[in-house]
Amino acid sequence: MTRECATPLLMRLAAYQPDIPQNTGALIRLCAGLDVPLELIEPFGFIWDERKIRASAMDYFDLAKITRHTSWDAFRNNFSENRVVLLSTKASIPYTEFTFKANDILLLGRESAGVPEEIHNILPDRVKIPMAPNTRSLNMAMAGAIILGESLRQTCQLPLKQV
Repeated sequence: MTRECATPLLMRLAAYQPDIPQNTGALIRLCAGLDVPLELIEPFGFIWDERKIRASAMDYFDLAKITRHTSWDAFRNNFSENRVVLLSTKASIPYTEFTFKANDILLLGRESAGVPEEIHNILPDRVKIPMAPNTRSLNMAMAGAIILGESLRQTCQLPLKQV
């Protein structure tokens, strides 16, 4: 099947106040591997220790495009024109039924609590991963990988490996 692809813009992945440094390292590796900028929104639920984060991200740390934002407001001021799509277990739309835009920012909530209700309520675009009954959620980094992969596929932004 051939699809028409728009001129690629720049998809981004954002993590709201992540709690677990190993997940942050996994997101760094994911974003480096897919050539997607990572936006990290502080404060973190852990002390930022670059040595430990580098250990989780392995040798991908220096390949990643990482920006740290001091707060939600600082993040939104930098990206006021971008649509923010919240990845949430509370969403009603499965990510497979959502149409992503090339310059969307996919927002992951905090592992322990998601995003605050006031942020959840101001973001009209929310998607979820359909899951088996009696399960609550997936690991935050895994959820980001699943939905980021689909959004990059839809917007023709998957990196092409040069041979």
